[in-house]
Amino acid sequence: METISMSVLKKANELEQMTEILIIGEQLRFRLHEERIIKDRRYHLKTYPNCFVAREVLNWLIDRKEASDREIAMKLMQKLIDTSIIHHVVNETEEFKDGKGFYRFRKDDGTFPLDQEVKVFMRGQRIYEKVMNTENALLQAREEDGTKYERTFVASQFVDWLMLEQEAKSRTEAVQLCRRLLEHAVIQHVAGKYHFVESCLLFQFRLNFRRRRRLMELLSEKPQAVLESHDSPFCLRKQSHDKATSFQSVSPTNEVKTVSSVRRSSLSSNSSLGYFHNVPISSINPYVPLSNPRSVLKRPVTLDELLAPGAPYIRKTLTIVSDAVGWGFVVRGEKPCHIQAVDPSGPAAAAGVKLRQFVVSVNGVNVLHEHFRKVSSSILNGPRTIVMEVMEETKS
Repeated sequence: METISMSVLKKANELEQMTEILIIGEQLRFRLHEERIIKDRRYHLKTYPNCFVAREVLNWLIDRKEASDREIAMKLMQKLIDTSIIHHVVNETEEFKDGKGFYRFRKDDGTFPLDQEVKVFMRGQRIYEKVMNTENALLQAREEDGTKYERTFVASQFVDWLMLEQEAKSRTEAVQLCRRLLEHAVIQHVAGKYHFVESCLLFQFRLNFRRRRRLMELLSEKPQAVLESHDSPFCLRKQSHDKATSFQSVSPTNEVKTVSSVRRSSLSSNSSLGYFHNVPISSINPYVPLSNPRSVLKRPVTLDELLAPGAPYIRKTLTIVSDAVGWGFVVRGEKPCHIQAVDPSGPAAAAGVKLRQFVVSVNGVNVLHEHFRKVSSSILNGPRTIVMEVMEETKS
């Protein structure tokens, strides 16, 4: 069985930092587009498409608390120039300057350099999203050498899945693809010992492409490690560096309750773990949960009770527009599903989503009889804007 050489490990660590920068840059690009910081701009009778003004972005970074001061904001933008994420629209060699200069993301003008590393990264991102958006038993908790690991896939089963999804034409091509993904820090052996071989060995995704990255991570020497469970596909975006990490959800009574955030895309920790559970469960900080928190419902509610004439529930129709990170809420349960957690700073909270609301329909399709995984899947595979009808208990 082929073990991983030190040179491969070193290369993977270097590529991991590079891919983190790519993800951070892409998430920033989405946010600036959404807030109309990036738009077509005209100067001296010439129109420059998809540009942003240096001064406006610096102000935006400070206003959004992505940078503590202007000097830090300048360093962040310069880092994006140094890594070929952005560039001046005219002078390619110009450093980032505070002023009225126009800059542009290379992804927006087609000048982003697609070297081998970037191509493998983009391939890995597509495969990751496909795995997360399909209902299958590929990722499970499994044991290897007497140690249990979360969110693992069996090497041979993953090869079968790649061929089934037409990501590879043959088993040999699928194995070669997996080896490239490992060498480029997208996947890893659960214990970090072995290279990819078609076997019963367990592997995990090393990168979590959905986690919300902070721009300040650009100035870190090493990418932030993340503990995460993917039991629900929605993004809860709580930035934290505490060992005992929790997620604060706003309830209908405006009180703040602490709910364990087992499904979020932005929890940061100071541990040296990878982006999924890649160490024995027994060694993980006991304050970080590995399973779903207890239901936030005060008591079980049946579908008949919810729909009974005169029941103390009111219907609301909410429109939620996903940002670059996600929708910002978690659903649980079945017949009916309920809102288990809400990110106070996310799109869902802004739209009026609250704890303990019951999900009636999503984009016009009744989901009262569906399991939360089916509801989650329908949202993830649908448009960015969802119209969700909910029922919430009236105040007594």
